[in-house]
Amino acid sequence: MIKRINGILEIFDKYDIFILDQWGVMHDGVYGYSHAIKAIDLLIQENKKLMIISNSSKRKINTIDRLNNLGFDKNNFIEVMTSGEMIWQELLNSSSNYGSQMENCFHIYDFSKEDGLDFRIGLEKFNFVSNVKEANFILACTPFKNTEPIDYIPILKDALDLNLIMFCANPDYVTIENNNNKNIFCMGTIADLYEQMGGKVIILGKPSKEIYKEACRKVNKIDLARIVAIGDSLDHDILGAINFGIDSILILNGIHKGLFADNYKKGINKIENSKKWNFNPTYVCNYFSV
Repeated sequence: MIKRINGILEIFDKYDIFILDQWGVMHDGVYGYSHAIKAIDLLIQENKKLMIISNSSKRKINTIDRLNNLGFDKNNFIEVMTSGEMIWQELLNSSSNYGSQMENCFHIYDFSKEDGLDFRIGLEKFNFVSNVKEANFILACTPFKNTEPIDYIPILKDALDLNLIMFCANPDYVTIENNNNKNIFCMGTIADLYEQMGGKVIILGKPSKEIYKEACRKVNKIDLARIVAIGDSLDHDILGAINFGIDSILILNGIHKGLFADNYKKGINKIENSKKWNFNPTYVCNYFSV
Protein backbone atom coordinates (compact mmCIF):
# COMPACT_ATOMS: atom_id res chain seq x y z
CA MET A 1 0.00 0.00 0.00
CA ILE A 2 1.46 3.34 -1.03
CA LYS A 3 1.36 6.05 1.62
CA ARG A 4 1.12 9.73 0.79
CA ILE A 5 3.29 12.08 2.82
CA ASN A 6 3.56 15.86 2.73
CA GLY A 7 7.25 15.98 3.63
CA ILE A 8 10.12 14.09 5.21
CA LEU A 9 9.17 15.27 8.72
CA GLU A 10 6.55 12.53 8.68
CA ILE A 11 9.01 9.68 8.19
CA PHE A 12 12.56 10.87 8.86
CA ASP A 13 12.79 9.18 12.27
CA LYS A 14 12.31 5.76 10.61
CA TYR A 15 15.55 6.00 8.63
CA ASP A 16 19.26 6.62 9.23
CA ILE A 17 20.41 6.89 5.61
CA PHE A 18 18.76 8.92 2.85
CA ILE A 19 19.78 8.24 -0.75
CA LEU A 20 18.94 11.17 -3.00
CA ASP A 21 18.50 11.49 -6.72
CA GLN A 22 19.63 14.82 -8.14
CA TRP A 23 17.80 16.36 -11.07
CA GLY A 24 14.10 16.85 -10.29
CA VAL A 25 14.60 16.10 -6.59
CA MET A 26 17.44 18.37 -5.46
CA HIS A 27 17.74 20.82 -8.35
CA ASP A 28 16.58 21.73 -11.86
CA GLY A 29 19.99 21.46 -13.46
CA VAL A 30 20.86 25.09 -12.73
CA TYR A 31 19.57 25.97 -9.25
CA GLY A 32 19.01 23.96 -6.13
CA TYR A 33 15.41 23.84 -4.97
CA SER A 34 14.93 25.89 -1.79
CA HIS A 35 12.66 23.20 -0.37
CA ALA A 36 15.33 20.55 -0.99
CA ILE A 37 18.02 22.67 0.66
CA LYS A 38 15.80 23.05 3.74
CA ALA A 39 15.06 19.33 3.80
CA ILE A 40 18.74 18.49 3.66
CA ASP A 41 19.49 21.01 6.42
CA LEU A 42 16.91 19.29 8.62
CA LEU A 43 18.33 15.83 7.95
CA ILE A 44 21.85 17.01 8.76
CA GLN A 45 20.61 18.58 12.00
CA GLU A 46 19.11 15.21 12.89
CA ASN A 47 22.46 13.47 12.22
CA LYS A 48 21.18 11.52 9.23
CA LYS A 49 23.62 10.17 6.65
CA LEU A 50 23.05 11.47 3.14
CA MET A 51 24.16 10.03 -0.19
CA ILE A 52 23.61 10.99 -3.78
CA ILE A 53 23.17 8.29 -6.40
CA SER A 54 22.83 9.72 -9.88
CA ASN A 55 22.50 8.33 -13.37
CA SER A 56 24.79 11.06 -14.67
CA SER A 57 27.29 9.97 -17.29
CA LYS A 58 29.89 12.20 -15.61
CA ARG A 59 32.55 11.06 -13.15
CA LYS A 60 31.66 11.46 -9.48
CA ILE A 61 34.20 14.27 -8.97
CA ASN A 62 32.37 16.40 -11.54
CA THR A 63 29.12 15.94 -9.65
CA ILE A 64 30.73 16.72 -6.31
CA ASP A 65 32.35 19.87 -7.68
CA ARG A 66 28.97 21.19 -8.93
CA LEU A 67 27.13 20.83 -5.62
CA ASN A 68 28.26 24.13 -4.12
CA ASN A 69 27.25 26.04 -7.26
CA LEU A 70 23.80 24.47 -7.02
CA GLY A 71 23.43 25.69 -3.43
CA PHE A 72 24.42 22.55 -1.55
CA ASP A 73 27.30 21.83 0.81
CA LYS A 74 29.24 18.90 -0.61
CA ASN A 75 30.42 18.03 2.88
CA ASN A 76 26.86 17.05 3.83
CA PHE A 77 27.09 13.88 1.74
CA ILE A 78 29.04 10.83 2.84
CA GLU A 79 29.10 9.54 -0.74
CA VAL A 80 28.26 10.70 -4.23
CA MET A 81 28.09 7.97 -6.83
CA THR A 82 27.25 8.26 -10.53
CA SER A 83 26.51 5.68 -13.17
CA GLY A 84 29.33 7.24 -15.18
CA GLU A 85 31.76 6.60 -12.33
CA MET A 86 30.61 2.99 -12.11
CA ILE A 87 31.22 2.40 -15.81
CA TRP A 88 34.57 4.24 -15.74
CA GLN A 89 35.78 2.07 -12.85
CA GLU A 90 34.49 -1.06 -14.57
CA LEU A 91 36.42 -0.27 -17.74
CA LEU A 92 39.55 0.64 -15.80
CA ASN A 93 39.63 -2.38 -13.52
CA SER A 94 37.55 -5.15 -15.07
CA SER A 95 37.81 -4.85 -18.84
CA SER A 96 39.64 -8.18 -18.99
CA ASN A 97 36.45 -9.84 -17.74
CA TYR A 98 34.84 -9.17 -21.10
CA GLY A 99 37.43 -10.85 -23.32
CA SER A 100 40.88 -10.17 -24.64
CA GLN A 101 39.66 -7.95 -27.47
CA MET A 102 38.76 -4.96 -25.29
CA GLU A 103 41.10 -2.62 -27.13
CA ASN A 104 39.24 -0.41 -29.59
CA CYS A 105 36.42 1.72 -28.24
CA PHE A 106 33.65 3.45 -30.18
CA HIS A 107 32.72 6.36 -27.90
CA ILE A 108 29.28 7.94 -28.19
CA TYR A 109 29.39 11.43 -26.67
CA ASP A 110 28.48 15.02 -27.46
CA PHE A 111 31.67 16.58 -28.82
CA SER A 112 30.18 20.08 -28.49
CA LYS A 113 30.27 19.89 -24.69
CA GLU A 114 33.55 20.82 -23.11
CA ASP A 115 33.49 17.85 -20.73
CA GLY A 116 32.70 15.35 -23.47
CA LEU A 117 36.24 14.03 -23.65
CA ASP A 118 36.91 14.18 -19.90
CA PHE A 119 35.54 10.68 -19.49
CA ARG A 120 38.55 9.30 -21.39
CA ILE A 121 41.04 10.63 -18.85
CA GLY A 122 42.60 7.58 -17.19
CA LEU A 123 41.38 5.21 -19.89
CA GLU A 124 44.37 5.70 -22.16
CA LYS A 125 44.84 1.95 -22.43
CA PHE A 126 41.99 1.98 -24.96
CA ASN A 127 42.21 3.12 -28.55
CA PHE A 128 39.24 5.34 -29.40
CA VAL A 129 38.04 4.80 -32.96
CA SER A 130 35.63 6.84 -35.07
CA ASN A 131 34.06 3.91 -36.92
CA VAL A 132 32.05 1.33 -34.99
CA LYS A 133 33.19 -1.35 -37.45
CA GLU A 134 36.72 -0.94 -36.08
CA ALA A 135 35.62 -1.24 -32.44
CA ASN A 136 35.70 -4.06 -29.91
CA PHE A 137 33.16 -2.39 -27.64
CA ILE A 138 30.96 0.70 -27.31
CA LEU A 139 31.11 3.31 -24.58
CA ALA A 140 27.79 5.21 -24.59
CA CYS A 141 27.91 8.43 -22.54
CA THR A 142 25.75 11.13 -24.14
CA PRO A 143 24.01 11.30 -27.52
CA PHE A 144 25.90 12.75 -30.46
CA LYS A 145 24.93 16.35 -31.14
CA ASN A 146 21.71 16.87 -33.13
CA THR A 147 20.72 13.21 -33.29
CA GLU A 148 17.54 11.23 -32.67
CA PRO A 149 17.24 7.58 -31.58
CA ILE A 150 16.46 6.44 -35.13
CA ASP A 151 19.87 7.78 -36.23
CA TYR A 152 21.57 5.05 -34.19
CA ILE A 153 19.98 2.10 -35.98
CA PRO A 154 22.81 1.69 -38.55
CA ILE A 155 25.44 1.91 -35.79
CA LEU A 156 23.60 -0.62 -33.65
CA LYS A 157 23.16 -3.01 -36.58
CA ASP A 158 26.90 -2.94 -37.22
CA ALA A 159 27.57 -3.40 -33.52
CA LEU A 160 25.20 -6.35 -33.37
CA ASP A 161 26.91 -7.99 -36.35
CA LEU A 162 30.21 -7.67 -34.50
CA ASN A 163 28.70 -8.85 -31.20
CA LEU A 164 29.92 -5.71 -29.43
CA ILE A 165 29.18 -5.03 -25.77
CA MET A 166 27.76 -1.60 -24.99
CA PHE A 167 28.77 0.03 -21.71
CA CYS A 168 26.03 2.55 -20.92
CA ALA A 169 27.20 5.40 -18.68
CA ASN A 170 23.72 6.94 -18.34
CA PRO A 171 20.81 4.47 -18.12
CA ASP A 172 18.16 7.22 -17.98
CA TYR A 173 15.75 7.32 -20.91
CA VAL A 174 15.07 11.06 -20.98
CA THR A 175 16.18 14.30 -19.38
CA ILE A 176 15.11 17.94 -19.59
CA GLU A 177 16.86 20.70 -21.51
CA ASN A 178 17.68 23.64 -19.26
CA ASN A 179 16.58 26.33 -21.68
CA ASN A 180 13.17 25.09 -22.80
CA ASN A 181 12.05 22.24 -20.49
CA LYS A 182 11.94 19.95 -23.53
CA ASN A 183 12.41 16.22 -23.09
CA ILE A 184 15.57 14.92 -24.75
CA PHE A 185 16.65 11.31 -24.90
CA CYS A 186 19.56 9.87 -22.94
CA MET A 187 21.75 6.87 -23.68
CA GLY A 188 19.43 4.58 -21.75
CA THR A 189 17.05 4.88 -24.70
CA ILE A 190 19.76 3.72 -27.10
CA ALA A 191 20.93 0.98 -24.75
CA ASP A 192 17.36 -0.30 -24.44
CA LEU A 193 17.04 -0.26 -28.22
CA TYR A 194 20.27 -2.23 -28.58
CA GLU A 195 19.06 -4.79 -26.05
CA GLN A 196 15.78 -5.16 -27.90
CA MET A 197 17.77 -5.86 -31.05
CA GLY A 198 19.67 -8.61 -29.23
CA GLY A 199 22.77 -6.71 -28.14
CA LYS A 200 24.51 -7.03 -24.79
CA VAL A 201 24.46 -3.96 -22.54
CA ILE A 202 26.31 -3.32 -19.28
CA ILE A 203 24.42 -1.00 -16.93
CA LEU A 204 25.77 -0.34 -13.44
CA GLY A 205 23.67 2.72 -12.60
CA LYS A 206 20.09 2.74 -11.37
CA PRO A 207 18.13 0.45 -11.32
CA SER A 208 21.09 -1.93 -10.89
CA LYS A 209 21.70 -2.70 -7.24
CA GLU A 210 25.45 -2.53 -7.89
CA ILE A 211 25.52 1.27 -7.65
CA TYR A 212 23.73 1.14 -4.29
CA LYS A 213 26.18 -1.43 -2.97
CA GLU A 214 29.11 0.69 -4.10
CA ALA A 215 27.65 3.85 -2.56
CA CYS A 216 27.16 2.10 0.79
CA ARG A 217 30.72 0.82 1.08
CA LYS A 218 31.59 3.63 3.48
CA VAL A 219 28.87 2.55 5.92
CA ASN A 220 30.22 0.12 8.50
CA LYS A 221 26.98 -1.70 9.19
CA ILE A 222 24.14 -1.72 6.70
CA ASP A 223 20.57 -2.08 7.92
CA LEU A 224 18.44 -2.03 4.79
CA ALA A 225 15.30 -1.36 6.83
CA ARG A 226 16.81 1.97 7.92
CA ILE A 227 17.58 3.25 4.41
CA VAL A 228 15.23 5.13 2.09
CA ALA A 229 15.81 6.31 -1.48
CA ILE A 230 14.19 9.48 -2.84
CA GLY A 231 13.72 9.93 -6.58
CA ASP A 232 11.33 10.96 -9.34
CA SER A 233 11.65 8.00 -11.71
CA LEU A 234 9.79 4.72 -11.41
CA ASP A 235 12.07 3.03 -13.94
CA HIS A 236 15.29 3.90 -12.15
CA ASP A 237 14.88 5.35 -8.65
CA ILE A 238 11.99 3.26 -7.39
CA LEU A 239 12.93 0.03 -9.16
CA GLY A 240 16.54 0.53 -8.06
CA ALA A 241 15.46 0.86 -4.45
CA ILE A 242 13.38 -2.29 -4.74
CA ASN A 243 16.28 -4.16 -6.29
CA PHE A 244 18.49 -3.11 -3.38
CA GLY A 245 15.81 -4.01 -0.84
CA ILE A 246 15.07 -0.59 0.63
CA ASP A 247 12.08 1.73 0.99
CA SER A 248 11.52 4.58 -1.45
CA ILE A 249 9.81 7.93 -1.90
CA LEU A 250 8.54 8.87 -5.35
CA ILE A 251 8.60 12.62 -5.97
CA LEU A 252 5.56 13.40 -8.11
CA ASN A 253 6.64 16.85 -9.30
CA GLY A 254 10.09 15.98 -10.62
CA ILE A 255 11.36 15.63 -14.18
CA HIS A 256 8.90 12.83 -14.90
CA LYS A 257 5.80 14.53 -13.47
CA GLY A 258 4.07 14.17 -16.83
CA LEU A 259 3.73 10.45 -16.11
CA PHE A 260 1.68 11.11 -13.00
CA ALA A 261 -1.69 12.77 -12.61
CA ASP A 262 -1.91 16.21 -11.01
CA ASN A 263 -3.72 15.03 -7.93
CA TYR A 264 -2.68 12.28 -5.57
CA LYS A 265 -5.61 9.91 -6.11
CA LYS A 266 -5.21 9.76 -9.88
CA GLY A 267 -1.45 9.54 -9.51
CA ILE A 268 -1.72 6.47 -7.31
CA ASN A 269 -4.22 4.78 -9.62
CA LYS A 270 -1.95 5.40 -12.58
CA ILE A 271 0.97 3.77 -10.81
CA GLU A 272 -1.01 0.79 -9.52
CA ASN A 273 -2.85 0.11 -12.77
CA SER A 274 0.08 0.46 -15.13
CA LYS A 275 0.95 -2.66 -17.09
CA LYS A 276 4.57 -1.53 -17.36
CA TRP A 277 5.14 -0.81 -13.68
CA ASN A 278 4.13 -3.79 -11.56
CA PHE A 279 5.88 -2.33 -8.51
CA ASN A 280 5.22 0.65 -6.26
CA PRO A 281 7.12 3.12 -4.09
CA THR A 282 6.71 3.01 -0.33
CA TYR A 283 5.64 6.65 -0.26
CA VAL A 284 4.72 9.42 -2.67
CA CYS A 285 5.34 13.08 -2.01
CA ASN A 286 4.87 16.15 -4.18
CA TYR A 287 8.34 17.55 -3.44
CA PHE A 288 11.44 16.64 -1.50
CA SER A 289 10.62 19.03 1.29
CA VAL A 290 10.28 19.33 5.04
